Amino acid sequence: MVCQTIKTGVECAFMTKNGCGFIGASCLKIVEQCEGCGKVIEYSADKYCMIYPNPAGKWSVGGCPQATHKKAVKEESAQKVNPLKASKRAAKK
Repeated sequence: MVCQTIKTGVECAFMTKNGCGFIGASCLKIVEQCEGCGKVIEYSADKYCMIYPNPAGKWSVGGCPQATHKKAVKEESAQKVNPLKASKRAAKK
């Protein structure tokens, strides 16, 4: 439905017939980590996220999964070594 609280005229997944269904009944402004993201829209001189009504909540739990300006960092895990094969390789040397 179309937002009727803060972002008037913008499609919003949280808008219902009874008003905004998000906790607090309105979207919150973006946080510093959101700057530069492609999902940010500017409305009435303030910036809001098109996806999440509370961007600070997404960044507090490790990062926003929709962030277009941050690349996902893959953790390099050590390759698992079969101890039996490792001992046989060591015995050959």
